[in-house]
Amino acid sequence: MSDLAEIFIKALLIDNVVLMRFLALCPFIGMSTDIKKSVGMGGAVTFVTVLATAVTWPLFKFVLVPFHLEFLQILTFILVIASLVQLVEFYLKKSAPALYSSMGVYLALITTNCAILAVTFDSISNDYTFIQSLVYAVGVAVGFMLSMLLLAGIRERIKIAKIPAFLKGTPILFMSAALLSMAFGGFAGLIK
Repeated sequence: MSDLAEIFIKALLIDNVVLMRFLALCPFIGMSTDIKKSVGMGGAVTFVTVLATAVTWPLFKFVLVPFHLEFLQILTFILVIASLVQLVEFYLKKSAPALYSSMGVYLALITTNCAILAVTFDSISNDYTFIQSLVYAVGVAVGFMLSMLLLAGIRERIKIAKIPAFLKGTPILFMSAALLSMAFGGFAGLIK
């Protein structure tokens, strides 16, 4: 398997940012109430993740490292991510006001989404090239969206299912998420 395909599959399935690494659980639970919200949040996170990686990788390699400013990595990366989230927010406010209002506080929380920050750190710590970093970012973002869509689909089925009263609401939601996570554990041996 080629190097880039292996990085993508690993980020998408084997090390899924939500279901295997348990990052970005707040938007995973909060925005997976229906498919449309999940796609909107997944798209916003994809945009920010890929662009953040495209900006932070060269910034780290060509500015922070040569000037021995690696200690500013966290601050720099968070500032880049916050700026990109502002761009997404402005765009959604103008072009998709219904989606913007449905996302509410979760859109602003993309700024502190640990999954996006983790992608930027992972690209550096895994010593990926620029292209490998972008492929990794796309894999993580698509994996995030996939997990959101899967949970949204399960939640839509749960709405019409007969569930015992003591399991309704949060308990069945967390049980479903746990089973989904266990299912993704089956991908562990896919790539060695």
